[in-house]
Amino acid sequence: MFKYLVKQPEKSVKNPKAILMLHGFGSNEDDLISLSSYFPDDLLIISPRAPLALEFGGYAWYPIYLDVQDRKISDNQAAYESVLRLSEFIDLLQDKYKIQPDNFNLLGFSQGAILSYALALNYPEKVKNIIALSGYINEDIMPVQENIEKYRHLNFFVSHGLYDDIIPVEAARKIAPYLNRRQIKHVYKEYPMGHEISYDCLNDLIAWTKDNL
Repeated sequence: MFKYLVKQPEKSVKNPKAILMLHGFGSNEDDLISLSSYFPDDLLIISPRAPLALEFGGYAWYPIYLDVQDRKISDNQAAYESVLRLSEFIDLLQDKYKIQPDNFNLLGFSQGAILSYALALNYPEKVKNIIALSGYINEDIMPVQENIEKYRHLNFFVSHGLYDDIIPVEAARKIAPYLNRRQIKHVYKEYPMGHEISYDCLNDLIAWTKDNL
């Protein structure tokens, strides 16, 4: 379904913990897996390549266009189709690698973070912890009907740069209220950085993974 890279856990276990890494617009499967050395050594790490090849290189989960006023417009239909395909991909991974849903986690950066929110809230029964870096919640691809009881186990680490010129921090500041209204556990942090993962952000992320993954 997707081309992907796998980093096996250092210790062989019957039912491994796993994390699915979803890269951002214009990147590829080699990007986020470079963070694997910072994660617990018992994690199975899976990093797929998004399906849409871009003219300037790299890949995307769905197109982004500029309107006549140079505002970025997401193709929400294509985005939702990626959510559906990724949900099916998760099923395949959980079956192939014998992963229990409560051991399955997500990490997304930018466009990958946007899809991680949508995956977690549309299919909460398939995931546990979600790391969402430099993204935002696109309500057009979130569930219309929600069962808050099904969100009780979800747990988010959310980070964003104060100087992000790709996704403004104002968009990210809507995330915590959105999760609060649904009584979803989360940590939200802002850093003096752009559209990136700074040293301080990485340190906080490492500490969080040690406590939660």
